[in-house]
Amino acid sequence: MYKHLLVTVAYDEGHDASASLEVARTLADEGAQITLIHVMDPPPTFALSYLPEGWRSELQTAIEADLQGLAEGWDDSAVLVTEGAAAQQILEAADLHGVDCIVIASHRPGTQGLFLGSTATKVVSRAQCAVHVVRRK
Repeated sequence: MYKHLLVTVAYDEGHDASASLEVARTLADEGAQITLIHVMDPPPTFALSYLPEGWRSELQTAIEADLQGLAEGWDDSAVLVTEGAAAQQILEAADLHGVDCIVIASHRPGTQGLFLGSTATKVVSRAQCAVHVVRRK
């Protein structure tokens, strides 16, 4: 169905990317490209002086290695680690890389999600391509 899928991967507690990857495999055309993306939250300004030198590049390298492990088995794969507002970074990456489907996980929203909106909600409402939302348990 799709030639280039962007699969979001979060590293919050209890998150498992396997369901999103399974959906991506189901939706992908033969020989499709997959890009795995993780958006790092910027650290609070007050914490920067307490963090060791090089922490950000070490964290990014570790995340990239994990994403590459998740992408094993795909003939054409790429990984992308960015920092900033998650929805904005995901949408920009989709546009920049010519993605035709975004696969993003969502959880059942609580009160905070209803008032503030979730990353998945923002991506669904603003994406210029198809979006498949995978419900997290």
